[in-house]
Amino acid sequence: MQGKQTVRGMFQSMAVICAAAAVIYLFVPHDENADPLKAVDYSVEIVTAQRAAPYPVAAPEGLPEGWRATSVSFRREEGHAWHLGYLTPEREYVAVEQSTADPKRYIGDVSHGAEATGETQQVGGRAWERWEGDKYDALVLRDKGATTVVLGTAPFEQLGMMAAALTSAQPAPSGAPGSAPSAAPSGAPGSAPPSAAPSASATADG
Repeated sequence: MQGKQTVRGMFQSMAVICAAAAVIYLFVPHDENADPLKAVDYSVEIVTAQRAAPYPVAAPEGLPEGWRATSVSFRREEGHAWHLGYLTPEREYVAVEQSTADPKRYIGDVSHGAEATGETQQVGGRAWERWEGDKYDALVLRDKGATTVVLGTAPFEQLGMMAAALTSAQPAPSGAPGSAPSAAPSGAPGSAPPSAAPSASATADG
């Protein structure tokens, strides 16, 4: 009998807690249409990467309104791999990937199996290779010592827009496109002096 009373009391307590939670939810203001994915500030990570990488680490400058940086990382132990992920205004994914790793393996890894089409796309006066895949399409630029890949679910037009905006100049705070002077022509990462620095990463709050 005592056991039944204990169970009954437990259920009654849970009912009271649920009712209180429902009241709080109803009366506390909240925006059901708010986007839970926040932009990340990658200003610290890119400085770290630019100091450590033996190639010009790039980020976009001057993208149209509505593009948001959502993830960033630099892994020195993995071929000085630089990653910067964005969402377009249409919520398509676009990322900048750079590394000193073997190009053939690296491109396949970051693009999740995309393959070269044999075609190129002119961006900023340079020919970027077009790669197509089931998950991501990509634009690839092979420079001496490093490979730059702009990939994502967005169409090639928007991948080209990202590639054209790349510069090695430090971006404005908050991860948003800024007005810092460009250190390189559009579509071509610039130069940055190498030095030792730790790996760094950040992602948007979900």
